[in-house]
Amino acid sequence: MTIQSPLPLHTGPDDRVSFHRTELGPILTLYGRMVAAGEWRDYGISALREMAVFSVFRRTAENPLYRIEKRPKLRLKQGQYSVVGMDGQVLKRGNDLAAVLRVLDRKLIRSVD
Repeated sequence: MTIQSPLPLHTGPDDRVSFHRTELGPILTLYGRMVAAGEWRDYGISALREMAVFSVFRRTAENPLYRIEKRPKLRLKQGQYSVVGMDGQVLKRGNDLAAVLRVLDRKLIRSVD
């Protein structure tokens, strides 16, 4: 008699989505510029089953200002990378990470009075 578990016995890190170092490079470069400008102060990275998330915070105890998400299952549809605002609205989506991150670069450019 065989007893089957309702959950898979192997749930290792290999079945989670994560950012590759070539993806983290541009994200951390943008993060560094925003920290230097005083806009951002903290970040968090999550590796989940369906997606990887880089969350950006103004203060540690707050909800994230922005989430940079990687969803490989969407790469043939809308694009695997997206930037999501605090309210849950998708600001930019696509397969080119640098192009998707440009929506946040524009937030750094301000008019001078």
